[in-house]
Order: sequence, then C-alpha cells, then structure tokens
Amino acid sequence: MFDLGVFLLTLLLNSRLLISAETVITCDGFVQHLSCDSGVIHVQSATCGRTSSHICSVGRPQSETSDIECSIDVPEVSKRCDGLRECELNTQGLAPQDPCDGTYKYYTTNYICVPAETSVTCHGGYSYLKCENGKIQINTANYGRTDKITCSEGRPSEHLQNTNCYSPNALAPVSKSCNGLESCEVFATHTVFTDPCFGTYKYLTISYFCVQPTVRSSVACEHANNTLICDHGTVIRIHSANYGRTDRSTCSTGRSASRIAKTDCYASNSQTIATDACDGKNGCSLVASNGIFSDPCPKTFKYLYVLYSCISN
Repeated sequence: MFDLGVFLLTLLLNSRLLISAETVITCDGFVQHLSCDSGVIHVQSATCGRTSSHICSVGRPQSETSDIECSIDVPEVSKRCDGLRECELNTQGLAPQDPCDGTYKYYTTNYICVPAETSVTCHGGYSYLKCENGKIQINTANYGRTDKITCSEGRPSEHLQNTNCYSPNALAPVSKSCNGLESCEVFATHTVFTDPCFGTYKYLTISYFCVQPTVRSSVACEHANNTLICDHGTVIRIHSANYGRTDRSTCSTGRSASRIAKTDCYASNSQTIATDACDGKNGCSLVASNGIFSDPCPKTFKYLYVLYSCISN
C-alpha cells in the first residue's frame, strides 16, 4: 500500500508530473498568496526571518535589516495551503515565535504545483471521488473552513468568519474509505469528522491522485535495508528514488522533533545509485545510509524511498 508522504515524493521526483515550482517572498504583516494554474499546492519549505539586507528593506532603518542570520520554519503554511489550488495567508503572527526581535522580517515560501484531482463538498453532502484509470490515493483532506467564499450561499456572515478551521483527523477516515479504490464517497459531516469550529459552516476539501496499480513503492528508514523483489520472469525498473526526508511522519517513531523537521531533503545521487544497483534484476537490496548515499541534511533522520515497477524480462 502507498504511504501518503512517500507517494507524494514520486510527484516531486518525476519531472513529467511536476507542473511548476515557485518561490514567494512576502514582507511581514502583508498577505502571502500562493496559487496553481494547474494542480494543487505542495509546500516544500516556509520560513520567517531575514537572510538578506535588501529584501523588504524600503523605508526601514539599517538596525532593522542588518541581522541576516535570522530564520525559523513556519509549518502553518503547509498546514493551511497543501492540497489547495489557491491559498492566502495573513503573515502577521503566522510564525510560531519571533526568531530575531527588533529585525523586520519577511516570509519565504517554496512550493510546487503537482497534478491532483480536487473535490469540495458543503456540510451535509457527499463527496464522490473517481479515477478513470488507476486507484485513488488521498493527498490531503480537511473538514472545516479556510475562506469566506466556499459554501457561503445563503449563510449568515457569522457562520463564515472563522477561516482558520481545520479538522485534526480528516485525512485518516477519507484515506480509509477511499485509498486503493476506483471510486468512493465520503459524507461531509461532524459525525464522521470532529467539529473543529463550532458555529462555523464547514465543508470538506479533498485532493487525490489516481495511481497506476502496476507501480510499487518501497521505504526503508536510515540504517535499514530497502529490498525490492519482482515475480519470476520479471525484472526491476526504477522510476524514482530519494534518500532524505520529505515529510514529518515517515520513519518518525521515537525521533525528536528536531530530527524530522526538515522536509526538503534530497540526495542528488539517489536515483543513479538505485538504478545502477537494481535495474534489470529480479531482486536487489539497498542500504539506506550516508555511506551509500551522500548526506543531504546532517542531523536529520532520513529514509530511502524507491518507486519501481516489474517488467517482463
């Protein structure tokens, strides 16, 4: 079965599926706008601070722009924007803490647009997901409200004001109901999801991929073996590979937050090594270690993800 985090890495590594990559810089206190003409947003990194004395410096005294070693991760950007086609964020107070008091800061967000189907269903309705080719793999899900426009018709203003409303358990029931199926339906109601914002009129947003069933994925945590095996008469063909970290959930058990926080970690030699070791063989084993691959992010606990298929010999 596909793991959400490592499957999404497939889209990041496969250039044929990558639609665009963007970097947006927004001065502190202004609204940051992320959008995808095609596909949905996947945030690779988001920081608040200052690494240049020139950016967002107009009208500011030198004392507010001279500290250029100031940066903190802002996970809230990914939480609010992943899986959406458009996302607007008021940056004031968005960072978890002030990384450099007295310095005027700015927000830097790196994101890509990946191809995905989307579904939006108002409270009380059913969300119908379908793949014409392949099986459903849920990317993101939220039961709540993130803007004042969606599912607003006929609703009083006070039911639309809370746009920071996220159900903490939305992904699990949607994935359970839909992953691996050609079609499914999900009831958009607080009896299925927890009610994250009482008094707010909510809706269910889902983004998902249609996965070809012949493609396989394999994951091994750092220091472990990643073993790939094909049936008799078939051999391995590597599609993509990465030694690093692209999410906070995979291989996270027992690890401190600091060792799983970096989620834009890629070893550039991953696919070459995996291809040389495994392509054309019935089976192979790769050790997920710095000794085999370069260390793309010291102090981060990594894993090796490989996407492959078995083809006739």
